[in-house]
Amino acid sequence: MMDGYPQSAMRAMTQAREPADADAPLARAAAAGSLTAFEALYRRHAPRVHGVLLRLCSYDRGRAEDCTQEAFLAAWRALPAFRGDSAFGTWIHRIAVHAALAALRARAAHDGAAAPDEEPSAPPAVCPAERGELERAVAALPPRARSVLVLHDIEGWTHGEIAQALGLAPGSCKAHLHRARAMLRARLE
Repeated sequence: MMDGYPQSAMRAMTQAREPADADAPLARAAAAGSLTAFEALYRRHAPRVHGVLLRLCSYDRGRAEDCTQEAFLAAWRALPAFRGDSAFGTWIHRIAVHAALAALRARAAHDGAAAPDEEPSAPPAVCPAERGELERAVAALPPRARSVLVLHDIEGWTHGEIAQALGLAPGSCKAHLHRARAMLRARLE
């Protein structure tokens, strides 16, 4: 539980995950050039990918849409190399997270904003009783902390999955999650 926000509620979206091999035939067909198969994969995974990216992009709908499109374009180009070692959903989420982090780093470099691992200077005051305020508190976290928190506590990813997607050691992932929770807790007090 995260200060009154039950983990079960945060993971409600992840309970309806597809079995790991459910996408395998579609992924093979799409890798062979089938636009119909890729469209089916897109329709199946785009809503969840967009939801993750929306949170990672601080609820900037335009940026989340752009990152979602970039992720699926990158997936289409990389499909011939997809070996199926992981589920297609895991693979596309990893691509999407990388697209979002790259967009956040580019924005920070362009705007001269805080670097991805730095804390923004003026966190907003929040009340944990209202969802919108909780979302704003999560959005105010530094990108790396927000990424780990969203992927673990909201999307239900394991530390191993997050570490692989973000290029971290599992221990570092745990440390980032602890830091993110502490920062969120401080923002909500």
